[in-house]
Amino acid sequence: MSKDSQMRAAINQKLIEMGERERLKELLRAKLVECGWKDQLKAHCKDVIIEKGLEHVTVEDLVTEVTPKGRALVPDSVKKELLQRIRAFLA
Repeated sequence: MSKDSQMRAAINQKLIEMGERERLKELLRAKLVECGWKDQLKAHCKDVIIEKGLEHVTVEDLVTEVTPKGRALVPDSVKKELLQRIRAFLA
């Protein structure tokens, strides 16, 4: 395991132990709903299903197709706020 992945694992473990990970996940959910991300992603899912046909789309196909766009649609402000909270937690 590389030093970077060891560091990530240690940070993740600390976040879990202190309950901060769940709080961050709830904050992220709320922010994504607030900025319309959830609605945009839902619309994209519908477009993919219409384009490929309901009978020809599996959940795995949908996840593969939608994940990159979902990540790209997360506003920078939300990413920055989450990163600031993680840094504050680790300080």
